[in-house]
Amino acid sequence: MKIFLTGGTGFIGQPLTRKLIERGWEVTALVRNPNSPQSRAIQRMGAKLAQGDVTSRESMQDAMQGADAVIHNAAWYEFGVSKAALERMRLINVQGTINTLELALELGIPKMVYTSTALIFGDTGDRIADESFQRSAPPKSAYEQTKTEAHACVRQLQEAGAPIVIVCPARVIGPGDPSSSGSLVRMYVRGFLPPVLFARDGRIASVHVEDTAEGIVRCVERGRIGETYILSNGNMRHKDEFDLWKQTPGGFKTTLLYMPKWMAMPFNRIAEPIERLFGLPLVFSREFALTAFGNWQFTAAKAERELGMNFRSLEEVWLDVLAAERAARR
Repeated sequence: MKIFLTGGTGFIGQPLTRKLIERGWEVTALVRNPNSPQSRAIQRMGAKLAQGDVTSRESMQDAMQGADAVIHNAAWYEFGVSKAALERMRLINVQGTINTLELALELGIPKMVYTSTALIFGDTGDRIADESFQRSAPPKSAYEQTKTEAHACVRQLQEAGAPIVIVCPARVIGPGDPSSSGSLVRMYVRGFLPPVLFARDGRIASVHVEDTAEGIVRCVERGRIGETYILSNGNMRHKDEFDLWKQTPGGFKTTLLYMPKWMAMPFNRIAEPIERLFGLPLVFSREFALTAFGNWQFTAAKAERELGMNFRSLEEVWLDVLAAERAARR
C-alpha cells in the first residue's frame, strides 16, 4: 500500500511513520525541510521525503498522485499562541486540512484518514462522551477553535461522500511530548515542579502517543468510511494524576496549594509574557489554564470494538511515560 502522509516529523508523526513502514507499506512524507533532524529521522526509517507544505496545495500534488491512502496528520498544536500567530495557526489547521483532503478527493484517492482531536467535542462536563456527543461549550483556546473549524469542514466532505475516516485522540502523552503537559512531566522528573498547582478537580482523557499512532494506522486498515473514532486510555482527575506522579522518583511530594480559578487565571496571564520574554518553553498560559479547569472525558469503546484497539490503563501508561522521561534525563 502506498501512503501519502502529512505531519510525519511531529510528536505523533514519527511513531506513526514507523508503524506504517513496519506494515510493509510505502510511505511518502510531506516535509517542509528535508534536511531537518526530524526529516532525516523518518527518512532513516524508510520514508520517502517530498518537500512541500499543506498551506500550498500545488506543492503536494505530484507526491500525492497514485497513493492508496492519504493520512492528514499535520497540525499546529500549542496553547497560548500570540494574536499575531493565530492566523498562521488557522492557515495550517484549517486551510491546510481543506487543501490536503480536497486535493486527495480531486486525485481520486480511495481512502483518507484525518487526525482531528477529542477537543472538538468541547468541555464534556460530568459526562464521559462518545462520538455522538454534541458540543455545548465554546472553545477555550485557539487550537481548539481552529481544529473545531477544520473538523466541521471535514465532516461536510464526509457527508458529501468523500471517503474519509476521522480519528480523534484525547490528550496525547508520551516521552518527548512538546506540549505544556509534557513540560510539566519533565519539570517533575527534574525536581522543578512547583508545590503550588491549579485545576485540582479538572478531569481529562489521555492517550499514549504509541496508541495514537496505532489507532491511526488501524483507521487505514479497518476504519469505516464516514465514521469517527475517539482514542483514549482513560480519564483521570488532575489531582489523581499528580498523586500518581509522586509515587515515582522526581520533585516535590507534597502540593501545598491548589490555586482556585480566580487565583490561577491571573497567575497564568502574568506567567505567559514572562516565559515569552525569556525564551522559555510556554508552559503556563491563559489558554492552558482555561483548558485545565474544564472536563474532557471520553470513551474509546468504539475504537476497541471496530478497530480492535486494546488500550492499557491510564495508570500504566503514565508510569511508562515517567520512566521513559527519567531514562531520557539520564
